[in-house]
Amino acid sequence: MPEVHSEVVVDAPPARVYEVAKEVESFPEFLPNVEEVSIREREGNRTVSEWVALVPEFRRTIRWVEEDVWDDAEMRCKFHLLSGDWDSYEGEWSFAPEGERTRVRLDIVYEYDVPLIGPLIKKLLHKLVTRNAEETLTGVRARAEARG
Repeated sequence: MPEVHSEVVVDAPPARVYEVAKEVESFPEFLPNVEEVSIREREGNRTVSEWVALVPEFRRTIRWVEEDVWDDAEMRCKFHLLSGDWDSYEGEWSFAPEGERTRVRLDIVYEYDVPLIGPLIKKLLHKLVTRNAEETLTGVRARAEARG
């Protein structure tokens, strides 16, 4: 399955960056292709959210429900697909201190099968997932730094 690994250094302490990342329902404010994220369930360290995203290059809307499990002690989050248009979608966030700053890493493993999808389209999809991961980290960084 294809994998995406993206990271950024944020000029803010890990606890602040981690809290910003947990606010997934605000992601549409800085992710241009994500139309909506609604929280279905939030209990303890577990969040279930429903996502609606546009893929203009494919003229499609993708919908999915994911479960995020947040580990406050380790400042990590593991997420995985519960249902939706992805064939497989899972990953992990990590937040590591670097002095007064934070290194945030986002790893995603996915599979999205479209009938008759060719290698060129698979490359485009990988580029889109990578761009989305980078935009997510950029948005989280901007919010965490602005809260300082």
